[in-house]
Amino acid sequence: MHHDVGELRDFYQRPLGVAVRRLLTHRLRSHWRSVRGETVIGLGFAPPYLEPYRDEALRVGAIMPAAQGALVWPRDGDKLTVLADEEHLPLPDNSVDKVLAVHCLETAERVRPLLREIWRVLSPQGRVMLVVPNRRSIWARSEATPFGHGRPFSRRQLEQLLENAMFTTVSWNYALHAPPIERQFVLRSITGLERAGARFWPGIGGVIMVEGRKELMAPTGRLKPVRALGRLVTVNGAQPAREAAKGCPSANSSTTPRGPDQA
Repeated sequence: MHHDVGELRDFYQRPLGVAVRRLLTHRLRSHWRSVRGETVIGLGFAPPYLEPYRDEALRVGAIMPAAQGALVWPRDGDKLTVLADEEHLPLPDNSVDKVLAVHCLETAERVRPLLREIWRVLSPQGRVMLVVPNRRSIWARSEATPFGHGRPFSRRQLEQLLENAMFTTVSWNYALHAPPIERQFVLRSITGLERAGARFWPGIGGVIMVEGRKELMAPTGRLKPVRALGRLVTVNGAQPAREAAKGCPSANSSTTPRGPDQA
């Protein structure tokens, strides 16, 4: 179930939301230090994190799912938001250098088609950054923030999803190690808590940030032996054809050799 766009807007206007935006923007900058001359698109509810890139990137835009609703952004100047079906992005193939998906994957109706659509619009070697709730964190269990809604993910689940969508994982990061408590004593020390958590308990951060790179060839995985014509050969055909043919009936023989399904 998607977030309501009004609730997302209100969260990022609260003190806790302001702190979250600051922490995640810092982590995002550590991965994407420069986007000069690039096209950057946000999916879900990304404007709080796209703002720093507006004056640097060649083009910036925010696509919000129809089930969530959209806000006008930015307030001044040309409007950069559009409402769209998340499985049919209004972008040409190979037209985007970087995609930031935040408040997106955990509420998507179908995750795999969404990732394949992201793959379609990314340029060759384009990057996607997924920011999703961490299944092991207390943020995923608290409804006080948007990260407590939808489905949380584990690292293993994200690895499998990215591989199936033809992405290679580039980097991992965890963020939001402070508890999701909107109290002054927590907010005042949230930067120190974030540093301590990243050092001593990195795996329990509130969100997982994973960066994937678009690949044009599907990963093959490890080779597995299969039985063909009564002999053991490798899937990639490493055995020469003449080796596989040894012991097989000749072309003039009336005997029909058994295929792999019959061996």
